[in-house]
Amino acid sequence: MLSVRHLQASYGAAQVLFDVSLDVGPGEVVTLLGRNGMGKTTTVRSIMGLLRPRAGEVRFDGVAVAGLAPYRIAQTGIGLVPEGRQVFPTLTVEENLVATASTRTGSRRWTLDAVYELFPRLKERRANLGTQLSGGEQQMLAIGRALMTNPKLLILDEATEGLAPLIRAEIWSCLKRLKGERQSILVIDKNIGALTTFADRHVIIEKGRSVWTGTSEELLGDPTLKDRYLHV
Repeated sequence: MLSVRHLQASYGAAQVLFDVSLDVGPGEVVTLLGRNGMGKTTTVRSIMGLLRPRAGEVRFDGVAVAGLAPYRIAQTGIGLVPEGRQVFPTLTVEENLVATASTRTGSRRWTLDAVYELFPRLKERRANLGTQLSGGEQQMLAIGRALMTNPKLLILDEATEGLAPLIRAEIWSCLKRLKGERQSILVIDKNIGALTTFADRHVIIEKGRSVWTGTSEELLGDPTLKDRYLHV
């Protein structure tokens, strides 16, 4: 479904990505791991067209999308939950959800009722503005907003960063449920223990290069990987 090959990207003269490759297949959950500053968010921004790659290839459903405008990439069926949530602060919860609603991909799975069933707290807060929500509620809203696009692929950048343990557990439960429904997911997060309970594969990035790919069993079975690439 998603194929990234030898991706390079820069901010001005400062090159951040040198050689990133990864794949996400239909119904797969794949993680992007690495220390802070290694290029994970830059990879997501390059996939989504928020940063124009300087070299390499990004293909989605067999179509080359590298360099396209972000809205055109979103229209191919990729939904993004960005780092920092970025909910619309002056819109209500329900307005945030409706603002992105789409059935472009031919699926009507995700409606307001479906999102409210997934996150009952959003239904309780549906008339509240984005600025009136807690961090956990904002993350639920950001996920619900992305799902309202009925994406073929859902990308989450820092899925549980800064959230309380109970809210974090709720987000993991949501992602496990989505996996059970064959939703393709690419997720960035630091909670390796939780990720290995449901992710199919993991990709580690080090200094702008993908340096390892493998299953949860392989990741957990080689403690040197954590020491070399993931621990601060």
